[in-house]
Amino acid sequence: MQNNITTASTNESRPKVLIVGAGLAGLALGMILQKSDTPYEIVERAPEIKTLGAAISLTGTVAPMFKQVGIWNEFCTLSRELAAVQVITAPEMETAFLVPVAENAAKRYGAEGRLLPRPALYDLFIRQVPKDRLHLGKKVVTTEQGPNGVLVRCADGSEFRGDILVGADGAYSSVRQSLYAQLKEENKLPEPDGLPLPFTSICLVGQTRPLDVSQFPDLAKPQCQFKNILGKDKPYSWGTFTTKQNTVCYVCMKFLSEEGSREKGTFKNSDWSSEAAQAMCNEVRDFPIVSGGDNQLTLGDLFDWTPKELISKVMLEEKFNPSAGEGGNNAIHDAIVLANYIHALPNKPTVEEVEAAFASYKQERISWVEDAYTVSQAFRIMCDAGWKATFVRFLMKNMPKWVNGIFERRVLSNRPQVYFLPRDETPVLMAPAPQASLNLKRPERKYVVAEGITQPV
Repeated sequence: MQNNITTASTNESRPKVLIVGAGLAGLALGMILQKSDTPYEIVERAPEIKTLGAAISLTGTVAPMFKQVGIWNEFCTLSRELAAVQVITAPEMETAFLVPVAENAAKRYGAEGRLLPRPALYDLFIRQVPKDRLHLGKKVVTTEQGPNGVLVRCADGSEFRGDILVGADGAYSSVRQSLYAQLKEENKLPEPDGLPLPFTSICLVGQTRPLDVSQFPDLAKPQCQFKNILGKDKPYSWGTFTTKQNTVCYVCMKFLSEEGSREKGTFKNSDWSSEAAQAMCNEVRDFPIVSGGDNQLTLGDLFDWTPKELISKVMLEEKFNPSAGEGGNNAIHDAIVLANYIHALPNKPTVEEVEAAFASYKQERISWVEDAYTVSQAFRIMCDAGWKATFVRFLMKNMPKWVNGIFERRVLSNRPQVYFLPRDETPVLMAPAPQASLNLKRPERKYVVAEGITQPV
């Protein structure tokens, strides 16, 4: 006899999905499921979605899904096409090299890479999810899995019942910690998963109020100007990004030594308060930036042009470097592929069928994520100090165009689509990589009721 998962509502035959975390991945998954017949709820610990963060760059690989769900045109009005990343060394403020963007990306791959303020992207995603599907101020304290599905308990006493639980709540996920505790008790937890994630850097981010072109001349250029500045003999890198909203987003990263990482390893929660950011603002205030004109500006000028509550600081774990732009792209790709496998589940799926769907999802995504992690780590090393950073910069500066083209085609070939929505048929010169979940189909199955339990035939 197969184990049976019953739905949270006896009136529904589709499995109900509980998504913990209203970050990019959680909202993207909800946005896609909203286009299907699969019920879902999003549970978020924060009492409100704050407009914090700097800019986020997305490659054209997200364009097919954005077009499928109907947000591509608005996304383009909110964002700017990304120009080549200019890498500058301080204090000389000389351009070391350019990190190129794909040439003729729209013709070759269907869309160009674009950049926009992170709050603008969050707002766009949130508006695709009905308010009654998003539950704020719900800190998850325990999760339980049993024969009748999943039970999520929150700190305020509220409970959510469903059939599939998706943890989209970050590196120190409540869902993950609850699962790990259960696996550890059963002696099934892999040793690497039991180790804490070391903090490797401190990141200061913000976005100015709208500025005049005379204050920051780069704002007049139609493409987003991304200037990444490397501190000489300093464990810092910092960068600026111009936006469609005539604001300047910025990020400053302080890289921790191994000893410093251990000292910071006791912190479990990212601190995004303006008070915590002020000390770091004072520390880096005099770091020079490039505005595109004769203005001699520093990070301090950007701080002065920014509402204090919109400057924030966070500890970053050893995962994706935010400057490489890999985190956002992969979060959205994850949501697309996972939504496909969830949608392809039969009505009233068994435990084995759900587990098989997640295993297939992992198999489809793992190699792409590993590639993205490698790129992100190389970018982090390039921004750091020391001989490794110097070597990576040398390689990037002198990389032959044909070698860069190989990496470009590999990265931009991964353009996943939602299989149950009309396909994006934008003409391209470079075909996308094969996508297993694009060929899925929900099986039809009959059921019988025996001794009060619904069983598949």
